[in-house]
Amino acid sequence: MKPHSLRYWRDKMDNVRMHLIIKGRVQGVFFRDSTRQVARSLGVTGWVKNRWDGTVEVVVEGSEDKVRELIKWCHKGPPAARVDGVDVKEEEFLGEFDSFDIVY
Repeated sequence: MKPHSLRYWRDKMDNVRMHLIIKGRVQGVFFRDSTRQVARSLGVTGWVKNRWDGTVEVVVEGSEDKVRELIKWCHKGPPAARVDGVDVKEEEFLGEFDSFDIVY
């Protein structure tokens, strides 16, 4: 999307981007796939991946209320997970994703 277009600025004002690190027993418990399913049902875009240190990383973009819903879900995760903490950092909305995917 071009920075001078009206859609770019409207999307930039109405949407947010968040970067999450989820800590706890979050690998090997279907956290990534469950996150992708929840994110897609909410209509947000971005990605989720396992990190080398045992945490899960998420970058998500979309309307603030839907992104906040996903963040709330990440504090609980799927049934087999044990979430000990979620670090959340707001970043500049870029509108760079078309879907929500698992990345490796």
